[in-house]
Amino acid sequence: MIQAFEPLSEGLEPGVAEPFPLCLERTLGAEVCESGTQFALWAPSARTVTLRLFTRGSSEQSDDMLIETVTMAKQSDGAWTADLPRNLDGVYYDYLLEFDGGVTRRSADPWARAAGVNGRRSMVVDLARTDPEGWDEDERPRTPTSETMVWEAHVGSFSNNPHSGVPEEHRGKYLAFTYDDTTLDGDGEHPTCMNYLRDLGVTAVQLLPFYDYGSVDERDPSQFNWGYDPLNYNVPEGSFSTDPYDGANRITECKRMIQSLHANGIKVIMDVVYNHMYSADNWFERTVPGYYLRRNDDGTLANGSGCGDDMQTERAMFRRFIVESVTYWAREYHLDGFRFDLMGLIDVQTMNMVRASLDRLPGGESILMYGEPWAAGPTNTLPGTELANKEGLRYLNTRIGHFCDRTRDAIKGHVFYMERKGYVNGDAKANKPLIELGADAWRAPETNEGEAGQIIQYVSAHDDLTLWDKLTMSMCEGDERLDAIFDAEPSPQTTAVLEANKLAAGIIYTAAGIPFMLAGEEFGKTKHGNDNSFDSGKEVNEVDWRRAWRMGELRDYYRRLIALRRANPDWFDAEHIAVDAPGNAVAYRMHDTAVTVNPDADDHTIATDKLTHAYADDAHDELPMPAGADDDTAQPRWVCMLDSTMHDGMPDPRRTESVDGRMPMPARSLRVWRLETGRDTR
Repeated sequence: MIQAFEPLSEGLEPGVAEPFPLCLERTLGAEVCESGTQFALWAPSARTVTLRLFTRGSSEQSDDMLIETVTMAKQSDGAWTADLPRNLDGVYYDYLLEFDGGVTRRSADPWARAAGVNGRRSMVVDLARTDPEGWDEDERPRTPTSETMVWEAHVGSFSNNPHSGVPEEHRGKYLAFTYDDTTLDGDGEHPTCMNYLRDLGVTAVQLLPFYDYGSVDERDPSQFNWGYDPLNYNVPEGSFSTDPYDGANRITECKRMIQSLHANGIKVIMDVVYNHMYSADNWFERTVPGYYLRRNDDGTLANGSGCGDDMQTERAMFRRFIVESVTYWAREYHLDGFRFDLMGLIDVQTMNMVRASLDRLPGGESILMYGEPWAAGPTNTLPGTELANKEGLRYLNTRIGHFCDRTRDAIKGHVFYMERKGYVNGDAKANKPLIELGADAWRAPETNEGEAGQIIQYVSAHDDLTLWDKLTMSMCEGDERLDAIFDAEPSPQTTAVLEANKLAAGIIYTAAGIPFMLAGEEFGKTKHGNDNSFDSGKEVNEVDWRRAWRMGELRDYYRRLIALRRANPDWFDAEHIAVDAPGNAVAYRMHDTAVTVNPDADDHTIATDKLTHAYADDAHDELPMPAGADDDTAQPRWVCMLDSTMHDGMPDPRRTESVDGRMPMPARSLRVWRLETGRDTR
C-alpha cells in the first residue's frame, strides 16, 4: 500500500469542546493501494458528498471529460469514504457537498497531494511514479546545526535573471537548480546559481513558499508573487514547473530541485504558511463551514495575519493537518527544515507536536524548525490557547528556533522606520550594549530567549528593505544621488554604505546562533527602496547575477566570513564574552577567537590583555592557553584572520599586528583575531 499520510492521533485530543466527531485515525485524501483507490474526506456537517472524476485538471482543457460520479458513504468519525476497485493514478477529482438548506458547494480536496493547473481540481497520484532517477539514494546533507548558514531565495528569482546562464526554458523553474556549472552569460568564468552557491559556501537554502499558492495564474509565466497565499498546502506550485497542467510533473521536478541541492551539500528549508490561506473561501471552509477559521466574538474573521483569514491551528483537525502536512513534506520530499511564517499565530502545542513528529522520522532530529515569533496584529483563539509568539517561546521545544528582531534592529535600526539608525549606520552609542548582548545570542538572564541554536541571527530577509537599501536610506536621506547609491556607483556615500554593510555582516557571522541572510545581501542587493516587493515583478526581486560579480569586494568578504564560520563551528554556541572597549567600539571573545568592531570615524586601540584574559576573573588568574603552550617561553599573541577594511577581507600583516600590547581598531572596521602562541623574541 502506498500511504502518503500516517495519521497521528497521539496528543491531538482537544483541550476544548469540539463541535463535530473527530477523524484522528483514518487516512484522509486519495490513496492508491493494492485493491484500487480509496478516497476519504472529513466533512461532518455535510448531508451528502459526491466524488467526481475527470480526465483533466481544468474544464478549460479541450479534452476534459467527466468520467464518473460516486456517492460517498458517511462514517461515524465524520469522514465520507469511497473505495474504487481500480488504480486511478493520474485521474483528477473534486467533491460536491450538500449542506442543510439545500446549499451545495464544490471543493477540491484539502488533503490532496497533487493537482491540476491552478489547483482547482485535485489529482490522484502514485507518489512512487514521481520519483526522479536516483531518488532512493538521495540523502539529507549531514551538516550539523553548528555549521548551518542560511541563504533565503525565491525559486523563480534564483534564475529569472537573463544573465543567469540557465537555459531560457528553465529560468524561474525548479529545474534551474539542476544545472551545476552555469556562469554569467555563459562566459565560463563567473559562477551563477548552483555554481555560485558552492563558491559562496553557504550550507542551507531557505526557499520562499513553493507549495501551490493562489496569487499567480500558473498559465501565465509573466506573473510573479512571493507565494504567501496557500491554496493547496501539500502540492508543489505549478508555475515553477515546465508543465503546470500535469499534476505529476511538478512533483518530479520539485524533487529534482531538492536532489540537486543535496548533491551539492546544501540543505533545503521550506517556508510554510499555516497561519492563513489565500482566501477565506478555501477548501477547508468549503468542506466544513465555520470550523477552520478563527472568528472574533462578533462573528467576523480574525485578522492577526493581515490577510483576513487566520487559521484555527488549535482546532484538533487543523492541528492534525499541520502535523501531518509538515511530516509529509519532510518524508516524501526529503526536506531538511521548515520556516514558519508568522509562527506567533500558531499555537505552542501544534508546534511542539510537529517537532515530535519530525523527530520520529529516520534522521528527523536533524530537521530544522524555526519561525517568526510575532503576528501582523491581534487574533482570537479558543480558551487556553498559548501562541508561539515571544511570550510563548518558553513553552516551545528547545529545538524550535525563531528570528531575532532585537539583533536585526540593534545593528541597522528599526525595521519599520527607514530613517532610524542602528549600530553600524549612525547610532552606535545607543546600540553598543545591545550588540554585546546580541553577539552572545541574548543569553544574559535578563534578555534570554532560549539556547543559542534557537536564535536566527539576521539583518535582512525577503520582508522590508534589503540591508543595502536600509543602510542607503538611513545614511543618505535627502541625498539627490540616492538612486546612484542604490546602484553602488562609486562615491564617498557608497563607500560609507559598503563599510556599514561589512560591519553588519561581520557581527551576524561571528555571533552565537544560526546566521541567516537574504539571497544577494552578500553583493548589496537593492530593490531601490521597495520594502514590500511581494508582487512587484521579476526584475525587482530577481538575483542580479551581474551585480554579484560587479560587487566583488563585498561578495568576497562574505565568502571569507562564511569560510571562517565553517572552520570555527564552536562560534555557534560558545559564550561570547564582551570586554570593555573604547568609544563606541565593541570587542568580544569566544574560545581562541576575538572580534573587534569599531563603528566610529576615529581609530581606536584595545589592550590585548583584555581579550587574552577575558575568561579569567582578573589578569593574574591562570590563562587558558591554546594548544602548543607547553613551556614558560611560549607567549600568547593575537593574529588577525579577517579585516573588513581590506578588499577581500584578507588582513595585511603590516597593518594588523599588535604594537606594545595593543590591538589596532581602525575607523569603520571589523576584525577577527586568533589567539596563538609563539616564543617571546623581545
